[in-house]
Amino acid sequence: MAASKGLVVSCLFLVLLFAQANSQGLKVGFYSKTCPQVEGIVKKVVFAAMKKAPTLGAPLLRMFFHDCFVRGCDGSILLDKSNNQAEKSAVPNLSLRGFGIIDDSKAALEKVCPGIVSCSDVLALVARDAMVALEGPSWEVETGRRDGRVSNINEVNLPSPFDNITKLITDFRSNGLNEKDLVILSGGHTIGMGHCPLMTNRLYNFTGRGDSDPSLDSEYAAKLRQKCKPTDTTTALEMDPGSFKTFDVSYFKLVAKRRGLFQSDAALLDNSKTKAYVLQQLRTHGSMFFHDFGVSMVKMGRSGVLTGRAGEIRKMCRVPN
Repeated sequence: MAASKGLVVSCLFLVLLFAQANSQGLKVGFYSKTCPQVEGIVKKVVFAAMKKAPTLGAPLLRMFFHDCFVRGCDGSILLDKSNNQAEKSAVPNLSLRGFGIIDDSKAALEKVCPGIVSCSDVLALVARDAMVALEGPSWEVETGRRDGRVSNINEVNLPSPFDNITKLITDFRSNGLNEKDLVILSGGHTIGMGHCPLMTNRLYNFTGRGDSDPSLDSEYAAKLRQKCKPTDTTTALEMDPGSFKTFDVSYFKLVAKRRGLFQSDAALLDNSKTKAYVLQQLRTHGSMFFHDFGVSMVKMGRSGVLTGRAGEIRKMCRVPN
């Protein structure tokens, strides 16, 4: 029995050591000698696209999040499969947009430094540059990831808009993120849109008795019911009403007033730590929000990465080599 326990401890140590070694393979300026123009090239593509379609910012941010939470930040969200069994075909990913920006960035890089920059790093850079294009936060992106070769629809198990705080904390911890990271990254809901089907139960049948979610401000719920009828499957809702195109701290004001759009937003008030972080953003008027958002994005970007000789550097982001 003691021997088997020792074996388990040894295995866990090796797993943790391997994960640490992988994340340590990342660094700011990884391509400084092999492709020094990488950040400028990607930024140019992203800014041109965002100028034409600024609403792409939120989907591009979500794309990076959805990539990192399945198999780690390995670019698996970008892969296509002829049988529609890749990650991008899973229901939570069907609303993602902006894959063409990743393709255009990679194509531009291949002209200058072929076979050098991974698609997973391109995605990490694009997510940052999209926020900068919205006059949102900026942060130094660690690079050095390599691309995975596997993308499986059945492995997609992402944090959901319907999740309670226990489930959210568990999911984030499994990706090396704590309660503060959960709150800060939820602040990304300051931009973008949700859709009525994600709200139907909250508004009309929360406990199966034809009631609404008591944690949702009643006045706000009445306004949402005017926009979302029970059978509405298409109407878009601003995640941060009146400010959904601007990256700012107003999301936390809404959550504190019980006006967060999703159950997962409201859930941030159901735990003492997460609630404290929400209220801290209000007390400080979000003075640290941009900084904290960058820190949490860097932490998330280390999740399950492939470095060294693991994985590959794809020539095209939609297909393995």
